[in-house]
Amino acid sequence: MDRNRRGSAVSEELMSELNDGLEIRATVDGVSPAEAAIGGMAAIGGAAAIGDALGAEGLAATVSAKSKATADKSSKTKAAKKAQEGRPDPYLWGIYIAFLVISVVELFSASSTEVTGANVYTPLIRHGMFLVLGFGIVLWLQKHHYAIISKFAWIFAAVSLVLLLLSSFMGVEMNGAQRAIRIAGMTIQPAEIVKLSVVCLLSYILGKNQTPGGVTNVGVITAAIVVVVFGGCLWKNGLTNTILLMTVSLCMMLIGGIQMKKLAIVLGVYMVCGGALYGIKYVTPSSTEFDEVQQSQRQLAEAGGGVVVSEGSKIDRTGTQIGRVKRFLKGVHPNDPIDDINRQVIFSKFSQANGGLLGQGPGNSRESARLPLAFSDYIYSIIVEDTGFVGGSALLLLYLLLLARAGRIAYKCSRAFPAFLILGCAVMIVFQALVHMAIVTGVFPVSGQPLPFISKGGTSVLVMSAAMGIMMSVARYAAKSDDTKKTRAEKAVLPEEMQAANFTMAK
Repeated sequence: MDRNRRGSAVSEELMSELNDGLEIRATVDGVSPAEAAIGGMAAIGGAAAIGDALGAEGLAATVSAKSKATADKSSKTKAAKKAQEGRPDPYLWGIYIAFLVISVVELFSASSTEVTGANVYTPLIRHGMFLVLGFGIVLWLQKHHYAIISKFAWIFAAVSLVLLLLSSFMGVEMNGAQRAIRIAGMTIQPAEIVKLSVVCLLSYILGKNQTPGGVTNVGVITAAIVVVVFGGCLWKNGLTNTILLMTVSLCMMLIGGIQMKKLAIVLGVYMVCGGALYGIKYVTPSSTEFDEVQQSQRQLAEAGGGVVVSEGSKIDRTGTQIGRVKRFLKGVHPNDPIDDINRQVIFSKFSQANGGLLGQGPGNSRESARLPLAFSDYIYSIIVEDTGFVGGSALLLLYLLLLARAGRIAYKCSRAFPAFLILGCAVMIVFQALVHMAIVTGVFPVSGQPLPFISKGGTSVLVMSAAMGIMMSVARYAAKSDDTKKTRAEKAVLPEEMQAANFTMAK
């Protein structure tokens, strides 16, 4: 009993000590309220920090994704251009090099009136500099995709129009015509630039509005308005340039498969506008007697073989142009006396007659010393004199081969825009060459029109070189209709509005 009492007392004593050592606390999931509050605040701050970090990372990821997408798009465009890139066209290059060789040889032969001082190579060196610059333009353009033309067609046209207006109202006069402007000491003839700019713009307009049935009404109207506006501004720089521009535009519309009814309407609009300009300029001429005296003096200077350049004066060339047409209709007869008015035509006839069948040989021209403007407006007569009928015919054939090659390339293009572009440039070059030859041989009335790539003239050489470079770019990059891979690559490079199929060509 005593033993049980002692055990019970010990147990009570131990329980009492244990109770004294215990501390009762309120907890939340094993954590005190204070600690829970501190932990909660820390958790909230951590979550906010994590959120900020995630937000920054998301923004960076978005920017990175956009940059990557842009880079991917750029790389895809470059890859598409690379996939579309072909070899330079050997036929176009061969024709172009042939033009350069003929230009160097024949211009040196025709430049005897320009030789001054002891250095007889001065005219050739000046012309050679422009040929080298033109060659550089050809190289640059044929290495770049022709799609660049669609991006700057309107800008190029607007700039050329501004230059043309400046030359018409504030330009310098050359050989009695106000057709040039001076920039940084250089004389530029905007009329030459306008021809190429209109071809590029018409290619853009017609290519954008090409349909299986031809060209849309919007395309036809827009193209006609462009030609009328530029033709009206070009009228003062020469009737031949205006006719040439309208002819090239009609050919491009025919290439685009324009319906005959629409073509007839466009032709009618051209005739009405041309008649209005004719009435304004020729029926009611504004020249005075003093102007006619100035004009006569300039004609004498022009007939003497020099190039007259003056600033600030204005003369009306209406009498000159009407007189040229009258003399053309009258014709030239063997018994006509040589005077300051007809000497250009007569000496040109002498030069061609002296050429015979095989010519006198390069550098042996007899008439280059007295034929006015033999190095530019009448260089074809010197070519015939040097190389004869055979050489003149060969040069004509070379221009026709250029047009045929361009037509062959355009025939195979899968898109309409490059087809318009290469044929437009080829038609412009070849038509100007044909007009020059027709004037020299007496088929057309006398008018100043240089022979592309061959006549002396910085602006003409550079513009025609640019046209040749565009043609080579199309030949190198335009996809053929039977090449599916390159056609897809071409669509990736061209703007969306320029992806109309070449419906007028064979597939």
